[in-house]
Amino acid sequence: MLRDVTKIVTLGAITCPSGELVLMDGGYLGLWSGDRAPEQQRPDDIPPGVDFEIVGADAETAARSFDRQVGRTLYDIPERSAADFTALFDEHCREHRYSAALRRFEGQVPHRERVRRAVAGGEPSFLVSGVPVIVIGGVPTDRPVRVTASPEEDWGWRHIRLEVSAGPAAQRRELGRIGVDNARLVFADADALNAWVHEDAMDGMADVVFWGRDEEAVAAEFGASRVGADGFGWLDVPIREAYSRAVALDAHRNSSAGRRFAFDFRPHSHHWQVMAGVRAAEHEAATIQVGGADIMFAMTSAGDGFFPAHAEIGSDGELVAIQITIRTE
Repeated sequence: MLRDVTKIVTLGAITCPSGELVLMDGGYLGLWSGDRAPEQQRPDDIPPGVDFEIVGADAETAARSFDRQVGRTLYDIPERSAADFTALFDEHCREHRYSAALRRFEGQVPHRERVRRAVAGGEPSFLVSGVPVIVIGGVPTDRPVRVTASPEEDWGWRHIRLEVSAGPAAQRRELGRIGVDNARLVFADADALNAWVHEDAMDGMADVVFWGRDEEAVAAEFGASRVGADGFGWLDVPIREAYSRAVALDAHRNSSAGRRFAFDFRPHSHHWQVMAGVRAAEHEAATIQVGGADIMFAMTSAGDGFFPAHAEIGSDGELVAIQITIRTE
């Protein structure tokens, strides 16, 4: 049965005490450094990076022409290729006779500072380890922001919308695209993310859940119980025991037994808490309070991809809404 596409679905509400909002792939919050140096948060599988600022009399023009990232700051350039990248920029400037150069930061710019710089410079996006993130200022600090979704006829969302104020929009401002590899979006206050715990078990506990074609056979072999709609596994297990069970499942999956299944190791972090709410919610969206703000996770309903976003601005220059396009057809 086709759904009523005129019906607007309320997903919940967020708060933004700092007035600066981050929109990104929620699965990548494990990379978010907050006020810390990104080097302190970088996983082993991501190579060291460096950040540059374009300076000089023609800095703005050179940045637009070079067109590698938004604005005059270039983030997360792999350190091993920094010299080649600098040479490429220098050649570009010589070719176009620009008076501009790359100035390397002593250390990488913390992600919270990247938000401040982007908002102050009117630049709505930047990269986090190559993943496009959107940021916007002017979000009200004294009231919640309602989040809604417009359904498609068959399944999923056409748009997700953050309704900032009730006034009419006088103009539209393109913000760029949110890069998503984990099928989930997060809408979060920039200051609150300093308190985010993505992977560590805050209570020393974890869940291990598996599902798939051979889930019942694996459950019988491992003595696991059904854990709701997720599949089979173990809930609220001490972290070391849970990790051992996850390692055993991984070995079994790769053994000659040929069992077909997938599994998750889920430490009791903020990410685990909010995703438990997402899985239980009718519309696959949930909020969690972290760092004094209500943060929302919402599944895209369309998997991974690059999702364009725009801001709607009132005649007084105030922010009216932020809209993310999920499906265009």
